Parts: sequence; structure tokens; C-alpha cells
Amino acid sequence: MPNTLNPLELIARRWQPSARFVQRAALATVVMAVIIVVTGGAVRLTQSGLGCSTWPKCTPDSLTPTAAMGINGIIEFSNRMLTDVLCVVVGLFIIAARARHPRRRSLTRLGWAQFWLVMSNAVVGGITVLTGLNPYIVSSHFLAATALLTVAVLSWKRASEGDEEPRELVARPVRQLAWLLVAATGALTVLGTVVTGAGPHAGDAKKVHRIPLNWQEITQLHVDFVYIVVGLSVALWFTLRAVKAPAVARRRVLELFVCLAFQGVIGYVQYFMGLPALVIGFHMLGSALVWFCVLRVALALRDRGPLQEDEPDVPAPSDGHEAPGPQVAAASSR
Repeated sequence: MPNTLNPLELIARRWQPSARFVQRAALATVVMAVIIVVTGGAVRLTQSGLGCSTWPKCTPDSLTPTAAMGINGIIEFSNRMLTDVLCVVVGLFIIAARARHPRRRSLTRLGWAQFWLVMSNAVVGGITVLTGLNPYIVSSHFLAATALLTVAVLSWKRASEGDEEPRELVARPVRQLAWLLVAATGALTVLGTVVTGAGPHAGDAKKVHRIPLNWQEITQLHVDFVYIVVGLSVALWFTLRAVKAPAVARRRVLELFVCLAFQGVIGYVQYFMGLPALVIGFHMLGSALVWFCVLRVALALRDRGPLQEDEPDVPAPSDGHEAPGPQVAAASSR
């Protein structure tokens, strides 16, 4: 009796995607991760956090929103449905990574890590509704989305590089400075969720529990960390110039500067305008872009060799079936 093959193996025997396709699929997961952050913020800022009164159904008697729930129910339910789109995109990346030859287990593991992060964050989202928008759960919901973005960025990077042992492009103290920048940006993101949990935008028009802190004082601490991140970015850029680091690494820091400038302007505008919802939405977008850029800075300081361009011959399957035909040459993404 022939060996039973799982569906991914069957697909891999009949379809060999190009390297460019895998990279684009990985990039799509990055884009969707950013969209999830922004749309999640839109749910809160439109006071639609409890637009669906329960989970996983929208109401105790209906899976979908009813006419009586109005626009808030539609917004909340649409955000839930966006998770299905995200699952499709992540699934496409997993399938493409698995079907690509030679097989790269590290890439498929990253794809599955994204899938389980999506599933776990869906559960956290349900807990958020069931607890009446508990601010601590809301914060963890955002941080889980940030974790998804982190893995998506790493997947995109790995999809465009080889599998050699990492070769450091700068000295250890420079790498430590870069990771200190990542840590400071991570702390900045966490503080941002505390500001959200203590601030006036609770996510629903009714009385919702807030973190018992003075949101203005927490905001000031948040701004202090912005200065720390900016200072570390400047220090890293001058250090990279001094050690003649590769141009791509310096360019990544300049891209981070642009995102930080955008985020800083939006932050001050929202503060002095009394926290308008639309401006806060742009601030959440900026938060995702800053994290995206700072990860790219750290990842630009090591090299794993070029991506294999040509598809090797696939060995004949052991179950006696005829091996697939000639492989399609992978297009270079560089």
C-alpha cells in the first residue's frame, strides 16, 4: 500500500512556486499584520468594542450582527471576519513555503508560528469582549498583534535570504546597540498600550473600566521613551557610519528616522487636539510602522548568504508515482 501523503506534500509534488512568489506571500502577511493593528484600533476608536455583545457569536442568538445593533455591530463583526482573510494569507504563505524546493523547514515553522498567533489572538479578542473590554486584556490583544507582525517581518526576511549560518556584518558592540534600540522600542510600545488603557477612548460608549493611572503622566513617560528611541537611533546611525557598515544597514536606520518623525508629529498633534479618534488611528499605524522599521534595522546587521536561485531536481517519490516535471526557475527578488 502506498504511503499516505498529507495535503501539503501532495501540493508540493504538483506545484513549485518561485522564490519571488514565496517572498510576496511573506510580504502579504506583513501587510495583513499591519492592517489588523489598524482595524483593531478602529474598532476601539469608533466605540465598537462591544458592538457584538458576546463571542464567538455576535449575539447570544445570532452569529452575525442584527439591524438593531447598528454600525457598531457591523464594524466589530467585520473586524472579526478580517481574521479569516488573515488566515487565508498566512495559509498561502505556509503552502508556498512548503511547496518550494529545496524545502526550508525554518520558513514553514515561521508560517505555522504566525497561524497559531492568529488563533491565540482570536481567543484573546473573544476574552476581551466577554470581560467587557478589560483594559489589560485589550493591551494584551494589541501586543499579540505586534508579536504577529514580528514573526511576519522575520518570515519576509528569511524568505529572501539563504540558509547559511548567520554572518555578523558589524562588531558585537554595534549589534548590542541595535538590540538595545529594539528593546527600547518594545518598551515604548508597551507603554503605549498603558496610555491606551488609561486614556479616554475606552472602546465603548458605556462606562468601561480603565487602568487606574493618570493617563497624562503615563503619556509623559511614553514621550520620554520616544526621546530614548530617537537618541539610540541617532547613535546607531553615526556608529554605523564610523565602522563603515554596509549601506543597507544605514539606509534602514534612515527609514526608521522617517517613521519616528511621522509618529512624533502625529503624537503631538493628537495630544494638543484633545485626542481625536482619527489622529489616534494614524498614531496606531505609525506604531506598527516604527516596530516594522526597527526590526529591519536589527536584521540588516547579519547576513545568511544568497537565496538559492535554481530549483534542484526533486528526487523521485518513494510511493512509485512519477516524479514531477522540470522545475520552474525562481525569479530573483533582488
